Amino acid sequence: MLDNSKKTEKIHYICQTYVETKTGDGLQVEKQLQYSLEVQAKDRAEREFQREACIGADAYMLTEDAGSGEVSTPTFLVRLGAVPNLEDF
Repeated sequence: MLDNSKKTEKIHYICQTYVETKTGDGLQVEKQLQYSLEVQAKDRAEREFQREACIGADAYMLTEDAGSGEVSTPTFLVRLGAVPNLEDF
């Protein structure tokens, strides 16, 4: 008999970059890149933040329940420059 009580979770490591909106009054997501390892997402955020057009970068992780598709609240690994408030996630 199979034990269905075990949850299958998948971890997603994300690098998300931000640029200024065309009107200059806010932020908009420029790129959202997914990685297999935490260090890859953090390193990419740091590299992207060095670009002139990039005004902010986040690296964070999410846990997804494969059975239900539910996704956790992000856990931030690094936040650089101008980034959205935590309440905006």
